[in-house]
Amino acid sequence: MTRDLRRLTAEQVSSLILPTEPWLSCEDCFRLMDQYVEALLHGQGEVDVPRMEVHLRGCAACAEEAESLLELVAQEDGVDPGPAMARLQG
Repeated sequence: MTRDLRRLTAEQVSSLILPTEPWLSCEDCFRLMDQYVEALLHGQGEVDVPRMEVHLRGCAACAEEAESLLELVAQEDGVDPGPAMARLQG
């Protein structure tokens, strides 16, 4: 019997112990994502949604969805997605 003894990288360990407060479910994240992406793209002041930021740092599926939505909306609106993407991934 062969065991796969892969070790977690420091980055993987760090992502597993990220703070989860203030908490937001994936369902709530998806519900708020349109507004969040619009605010990021159109520079509506500082986007201060701590629950979204915490959730997106810890949930790869929601983060991927937010990035895809941001790119799609930016293309539709004729906006450069670069600055908003940097803030999203920040």
